[in-house]
Amino acid sequence: MAAEKLRDLTQPIDVPLLDATVAAFYGTGSKQERSAADSILRDLQNNPDMWLQVMHILQNTQNLNTKFFALQVLEGVIKYRWNALPAEQRDGMKNFISDIIVQLSSNEASFRMERLYVNKLNIILVQILKHEWPARWRSFIPDLVSAAKTSETICENCMAILKLLSEEVFDFSRGEMTQQKIKELKQSLNSEFQLIHELCLYVLSASQRAELIRATLSTLHAFLSWIPLGYIFESPLLETLIKFFPVPAYRNLTLQCLTEVASLQFGSFYDVQYVKMYGIFMGQLQSILPPTTNIPEAYANGSTEEQSFIQNLALFFTSFYKVHIRILEYTQENISNLLLGLEYLISISYVDDTEVFKVCLDYWNSLVSELFEPHRSLDTPAASANMMGLQVPAMLPGMVDGHGSQLLQRRQLYAGSMSKLRMLMICRMAKPEEVLIVEDENGNIVRETLKDNDVLVQYKIMRETLIYLSHLDHDDTEKQMLKKLSKQLSGEDWTWNNLNTLCWAIGSISGSMIEEQENRFLVMVIRDLLNLCEITKGKDNKAVIASNIMYVVGQYPRFLRAHWKFLKTVVNKLFEFMHETHPGVQDMACDTFLKIVQKCKRKFVITQVGENEPFVSELLSGLPITIADLEPHQIHSFYESVAHMIQAESDALKRDEYIQRLMQLPNQKWMEIIGQAHQNVEFLKDQDVIRTVLNILQTNTSVASSLGTFFLPQISTIFLDMLNVYRMYSELISKSISEGGPYASKTSYVKLLRSVKRETLKLIETFLDKAEDQPQIGKQFVPPMMDPVLGDYARNVPDARESEVLSLFATIVNKYKATMIEDVPRIFEAVFQCTLEMITKNFEDYPEHRLKFFSLLRAIATHCFPALICLSSQQLKLVMDSIMWAFRHTERNIAETGLNLLLEMLKKFQGSEFCNQFYRTYFLATENEIFAVLTDTFHKPGFKLHVLVLQHLFCLLESGALTEPLWDVATSPHSYPSNAIFVREYTIKLLSASFPNMTTAEVSQFVNGLFESTNDLSTFKTHIRDFLIQSKEFSAQDNKDLYAEEAAAQRERERQRMLSIPGLIAPSELQDEMVDS
Repeated sequence: MAAEKLRDLTQPIDVPLLDATVAAFYGTGSKQERSAADSILRDLQNNPDMWLQVMHILQNTQNLNTKFFALQVLEGVIKYRWNALPAEQRDGMKNFISDIIVQLSSNEASFRMERLYVNKLNIILVQILKHEWPARWRSFIPDLVSAAKTSETICENCMAILKLLSEEVFDFSRGEMTQQKIKELKQSLNSEFQLIHELCLYVLSASQRAELIRATLSTLHAFLSWIPLGYIFESPLLETLIKFFPVPAYRNLTLQCLTEVASLQFGSFYDVQYVKMYGIFMGQLQSILPPTTNIPEAYANGSTEEQSFIQNLALFFTSFYKVHIRILEYTQENISNLLLGLEYLISISYVDDTEVFKVCLDYWNSLVSELFEPHRSLDTPAASANMMGLQVPAMLPGMVDGHGSQLLQRRQLYAGSMSKLRMLMICRMAKPEEVLIVEDENGNIVRETLKDNDVLVQYKIMRETLIYLSHLDHDDTEKQMLKKLSKQLSGEDWTWNNLNTLCWAIGSISGSMIEEQENRFLVMVIRDLLNLCEITKGKDNKAVIASNIMYVVGQYPRFLRAHWKFLKTVVNKLFEFMHETHPGVQDMACDTFLKIVQKCKRKFVITQVGENEPFVSELLSGLPITIADLEPHQIHSFYESVAHMIQAESDALKRDEYIQRLMQLPNQKWMEIIGQAHQNVEFLKDQDVIRTVLNILQTNTSVASSLGTFFLPQISTIFLDMLNVYRMYSELISKSISEGGPYASKTSYVKLLRSVKRETLKLIETFLDKAEDQPQIGKQFVPPMMDPVLGDYARNVPDARESEVLSLFATIVNKYKATMIEDVPRIFEAVFQCTLEMITKNFEDYPEHRLKFFSLLRAIATHCFPALICLSSQQLKLVMDSIMWAFRHTERNIAETGLNLLLEMLKKFQGSEFCNQFYRTYFLATENEIFAVLTDTFHKPGFKLHVLVLQHLFCLLESGALTEPLWDVATSPHSYPSNAIFVREYTIKLLSASFPNMTTAEVSQFVNGLFESTNDLSTFKTHIRDFLIQSKEFSAQDNKDLYAEEAAAQRERERQRMLSIPGLIAPSELQDEMVDS
């Protein structure tokens, strides 16, 4: 009964009853009561007339939750339907909200008590303002300011409203309002700012109330980033702020305001004021926080307020220096203040707090790159010498001209600070990705289980900073590192953390020194580390030193290539570590071995001076002993490394001999198993045998990935036996599943059998993918697989079908392209219908099959398009339906594969003789579906591809490629002059029906705009973005996916910059095959 009474909105709602319902929803009653209350509240919220009851509810309830419920209803209306309401209803609501706010904030007691409620009302008022102001509510700012002068509590709340308004317009507007609206609001705020400015100054000079002063400072903080500069520098505002800085109660807020002022960027017009402000500030700071203070310690023991102060101080210094550091570089007094500020900042950088460190690090990175950059832009002998990392004598002739000597002076000015900064970077270096051995919270050395992305990002920035610092002064860098290392050896500075950060720092500057200096430096480093390993006792200590040796040597491939003795010592040391059972050491040894071999592989296949045979031969003789203590996955990595060496051997006979020796153990085992199976096939069903088969196949895959085409003799030996095992295991799986029901596929036995099938497919795919394009390889390997692999896929029950079959054939089609055309019908027949049945029942089952199926289709569409044209119209409809179905998927990579495939099909059909026939069937359906995913919020990541598809469709209309009408001539009452005009009308109708909240004029304007900008992608895209915001489908959410492409272009520019500075991209990451000769 009560529910019906509440749902009937023809008369004023029963407020006590609503209070009871809300209380039941938030209450501790039974689950039934809560869900009943929930359903009533949802119905009310979804009722379009509910908002008319909001005033009545707010006037008659004392319950805060009920008030919030009513305001939530109102917020929805303001966001999505405000402009459609009649003027008197809008004005009524506007005045009502303003009145409540004034009434509650005019007296101290109610204002403090109802604080949460007032805050929510303020938010609602600002939401209304975004629609009403300035056009329909001209007097808003003057009204607000005059109300503020009537009482101090109203004034405090007005400050809160102004702050919210500033944030809405300047900080959160992207993706919430159209570009035009944002511009309009910014102009209004600017033009009316004088009143607000006067109010703030009046409060700061006249008020004694701490809350009001804090609210005003906080509002100013929001405003300072955009207000006209005259209000800051040509009024008493700055002096007033600096006066508040020494007062403990306002210290943090004032510092935030000063930071905003410090980060303003414009010409040199107000430099004098900035210098003066910095001078006074430094004077005050020294009395608040004497320069001798141990800041890290003070921070560790400080209160929350004091910790915030240190954080804000870091922000102030970094913001000020980023923009204005140069104006402090001229007079002696300013210079000493500047250097003192840098001392403070270095001291703050040692604070043990990630956020504080990030702020400091970010600035150090920009300062050192700024000091380093001109280094490169000097077109003098010195510059080119320096690019090579050569040490430049301080006074080269030609560098003494004005520009050059200025740069040198600037460097000299910062030399002391930079030296301290080097120490900081070395002491706090973050952990690189390759290091797998870490200290856990109990102080034990363990293998790392999770990668910490924050640490990796921090490592990248620190590495870049240290490389710049190294370029600025190689000698100081080397001196500090070696000095710290000698303290590790003598034991006075020995801790795990000290050794780790030092070695990570040494590894990270690889490539920044010239070769000769790098060689001298490394000989000392590696020698010291190996000594340290000998003299230090204790398993954990040894593991830490081992991980550091491995990390450092892995970073310097150039050094190892040039010094065979060191390379051999290092590799033998790695073999030693492969017997070390401490967690993580073996993994890291295998990883480092692979990394070194990839960079130095030629060195292992030639006979070095003083050796009797190439190292690879010696290694193959001792292989069983070296791998004796390794786990299977480590053995696979080891085999992959050795195969890399063998791949570098150019003599085919030797190479085949090496491969045979490398594969001797697995091949021997394989032959035994196959021999036994010939006598009794049951032997293959034993779990241990299946595990051995799997292991042998995995070893083969690892070797194939390194050897490519050269793997041919090895795969030929096992190929046919392997297909027989595949077929047999496949039949076993199908039998188990059909007998044991759906759960059989989850048993460990079936899973193991499937692993063998998957590994077989992976091995063939790896080999075919890596082998060079030799058609005879395709002819040799593809036909024998047709029945055992494709036929088997079709015959199996769905749960036993391997998705890898689809990816294998996608690889084959991508590799052998058009030569596969006659095989496509066979592939289609085997996989198409049966896979579609598996994946179109819902969006969840068989996720692997989905993605790989669409990748296979895309390969066929790209390389074997003629085979698609031969499909019957039913089959083509199936293909098109499955594509539409793919891009409607909420799984991002499936949707993207579907969209790429769709673009491929659209382009290919446009150029074929079936163009009219295809587009007549699929043009409107495609447009419909794309608009559907473009305007729902689940498919934002596909935005770029949605835009490309629409652009393709609209360009097609303009291009004249379609010569027949797209509309149905038989049923259409009148004909259209052209397809473009028909599609324009159709699109306007489609969107008007989908977005009833937009007027036909707005929709027509959007569609016409699309047609006008079809040839200019960026205008076309912006146009669609604005429409999505305007249609209010995409508001109040994260819209960065709509801007993803712009971000990608920025990343590519950054990579090009990094390539131009030696060392910034680590030598171990560069593709430098030609150097290894």
